[in-house]
Amino acid sequence: MKKQPKISKEVLALRKSKAYRKAYLDPEFLTRDELRPVRLQLELLKPEMTLAEYGVKSTVVCFGSARILDKGQSAARVAEMSALQKKNPKDSVINNKLGSAKRLQASARYYEVARDFGKLISKTEIVKGRKLVVVTGGGPGIMEAANRGAHEAGEKSVGLNITLEMEQGPNPYVSPEFCFRFHYFAIRKMHFVMRARALVVFPGGFGTMDEMFEVMTLVQTGKKRRLPIILVGEDYWTDVMNFQNMAKWGYISTEDLKLFSYAETGRQIVDQIAEFYKDNPLKKTEQIKCPLKGGLRRRSCGRLRPPRWPPRRPPL
Repeated sequence: MKKQPKISKEVLALRKSKAYRKAYLDPEFLTRDELRPVRLQLELLKPEMTLAEYGVKSTVVCFGSARILDKGQSAARVAEMSALQKKNPKDSVINNKLGSAKRLQASARYYEVARDFGKLISKTEIVKGRKLVVVTGGGPGIMEAANRGAHEAGEKSVGLNITLEMEQGPNPYVSPEFCFRFHYFAIRKMHFVMRARALVVFPGGFGTMDEMFEVMTLVQTGKKRRLPIILVGEDYWTDVMNFQNMAKWGYISTEDLKLFSYAETGRQIVDQIAEFYKDNPLKKTEQIKCPLKGGLRRRSCGRLRPPRWPPRRPPL
């Protein structure tokens, strides 16, 4: 048996050098500023390919505040802040947080509405053999509630998480195969909208408003097909937003006020979506392109199936 030639120390050192790494296995190279276009494309493709492989084509997107907790968590937050306030009665930061916790406690009902909606919509066929998959931002609050409802219904749901300084991580109810993480807000927004067949917006702050107006603008300008946009909690929305005055000043048309509606319960939201698609029916099947094999094939989008072509790692 022939002896393998001895590899010199110099060659071994070269094999360990940064330049010798394959480009797709070199994290330092991939995170350079010049590679941003490539990272944007990868961030677009990874969720797109995964969702396509599972046949996810029609979704319902739920937006809302991460600060809205369920009744038990809300009560615990108030109790915690009250205990801190007793120890530091003159601390303005603690006093403000306690006041905020008490105000948000009244919003705990929205958590239950979102949870109930996630459960109902996950079990409802909008047309025969066709359900909508719940999509959220993957975090706590309203996002957790909607994912939780889908989980309790025994259905899959999607979480589109984003990397932030105050990262909280995904909520435990997102389906593992659909728990995505983004760096770029723009690509995350694309994935919210691309497959959306309904938008449900719960009370929230800047982030919720940003996402809601993004979709409204796309529909208003014809960039996105018409879909039901349902604002949950009319008291909140009419208090913080005066859409009628926007129309009165001429910055939107009176017809734009028909782009959205209000609802108070999970059942009302589901009924409004179902009613919309009675007049604008979804196609039961549609042509989709498999990103890994190419070509078109028919696939039912009524239920989720594991991929037939799992992604292959490039050969080493």
